[in-house]
Amino acid sequence: MNIAGSVALVTGANRGIGRSFVDELLERGAAKVYAAVRRPETVAEGEFTDPRVEVLRLDLLDEASVTDAAAHATDVTLLVNNAGITTGANLLGADDLAGARRELDTHFWGTLGVIRAFAPTLAANGGGAIVNINSALSWFSTNGANGYAVAKAAEWAMTNGVRLELVGQGTLVQGVHLGAADTDMMAGYDGPKITPRFVAAASLDGVEAGAIEVLADDWSRLVKASLSKDPSEFYAEALAPRA
Repeated sequence: MNIAGSVALVTGANRGIGRSFVDELLERGAAKVYAAVRRPETVAEGEFTDPRVEVLRLDLLDEASVTDAAAHATDVTLLVNNAGITTGANLLGADDLAGARRELDTHFWGTLGVIRAFAPTLAANGGGAIVNINSALSWFSTNGANGYAVAKAAEWAMTNGVRLELVGQGTLVQGVHLGAADTDMMAGYDGPKITPRFVAAASLDGVEAGAIEVLADDWSRLVKASLSKDPSEFYAEALAPRA
């Protein structure tokens, strides 16, 4: 599909990768962008100056807000599911289950709920496209983020599943994977990071080319390539005996 002239809705649009999608879409000639945020009242006056942007309330954990957003934004042709969280939850700690459940409720059930709400709209408007911002953590686990990894693995499987279910209505479903971007969520991470704008540009290039998957950085490409190998190679350092 062509980005120029499209009508997009971006979740988590007020910062990070989501905000970069808004800016990139506008630069590429989108006719309108719904900047969907959990709390519109926190969006500063004048933050979005382009008249093509409309701020819209959408909370992935509030089904009524998702339904209301879909009822309002009936002209959407491109849905970007960017909103997400990280709780730092593992799986076996005493206080981890609540965090792990919140991760799944957000990244899997919440994202799926948005897709279910907007799929009929996309069909009515010619098919369009869905972009799910996923993670290299769809394919590996790391201590301190196991809840997130489980949720992102589920979102990856869900992305593959809805792609098959929506192909008949002509909707492209794209999964975007990256290791780390320079966002507030990754502020405490000291490793290499790509810019949020690069993620948005790579994804939209892929949408226009019909790509169902975008690996946005070297880390995501490395991790995916490791899946065909013995997992003991990838986890060698993490599983090494401690002195």
